[in-house]
Amino acid sequence: MSGPVLDWLVAGDPAIRWQAERDLLDRVPAIWEETRTRVGLTGWGRRLLDLQDAGGTWGGGLYSPKWISTTYTLLLLRRLGLAPSNDKAIAGCERLLDDADWVEGGVSYWSGRSLAERCVNGMVLSLVSYFDVHDPRVDSIAELLLSVTMSDGGWNCRDYQDATHSSFHTTISVLEGLTEWRRRTGASDADVAIRRGQDFMFDHRMYRSHHTGEVINDAWTAFHFPPRWHYDVLRGLDHLQDAGAAPDSRAADAVELVRSRRRSDGRWAKGPQYSGETFFTLEPGRVPGRWNTLRALRVLKWWDQRRPATPYM
Repeated sequence: MSGPVLDWLVAGDPAIRWQAERDLLDRVPAIWEETRTRVGLTGWGRRLLDLQDAGGTWGGGLYSPKWISTTYTLLLLRRLGLAPSNDKAIAGCERLLDDADWVEGGVSYWSGRSLAERCVNGMVLSLVSYFDVHDPRVDSIAELLLSVTMSDGGWNCRDYQDATHSSFHTTISVLEGLTEWRRRTGASDADVAIRRGQDFMFDHRMYRSHHTGEVINDAWTAFHFPPRWHYDVLRGLDHLQDAGAAPDSRAADAVELVRSRRRSDGRWAKGPQYSGETFFTLEPGRVPGRWNTLRALRVLKWWDQRRPATPYM
């Protein structure tokens, strides 16, 4: 793969460059690993690290204010590909564990609310598994999430209110968390839960009602970066390629949606941004989006290089 679009990607921030080198250009590890080291030294990654306070947190809080809290800053640093051994990120993760209320073996950041929300615990699991945090409480969060899978294969943070159908928003956060945990620990007991959660998305063709075939939420057909806690089609597909899932014909409609959004110049639009406080804008102005272009191209590469499997009956 080569051409002006890839040249444009590698001319961007080191966070974009190293992922393009690894995922699109198939550069040898020595090249993209060297680029990756720059994420914490310059550009977006360095700017975020410099905003950490002396206590190891960001924005004055663990989960809020959105989007400058410790949780959401670390989520962004994880997506940038900051080195897992980064001391500042590890310190922030330790605050997420140490300062939480522990409920059911999971974390809660709401005083007086005895609830380990599944989506929040999925996000925190993705962080403490990705970064080099060595703490037995990491496994406790994973074990909680494995124990509360819903009958349709996914998760819902409103299961305490007797929800009977999984939520895409919750499911994608839990899948990302369990995938990072499995990658970190090699825990095979996550495999079945991850496959079932992915099947939940496949059964809905990634964004459609399994009863009517109608689009569940039009917002899911727009591609956001950073995704925060929200699901959209590109985030779901990017998880599948990252997790090494086999392409499935039930995702064909979603993949074609991504393909159809490619502009005449070969790039994808920056996409809408979720409202809330931010430290700075990653891609300011009315510009094509490097993040969406990077993610869309690697999803299409994953899809096009492997024949989609026929879903089992």
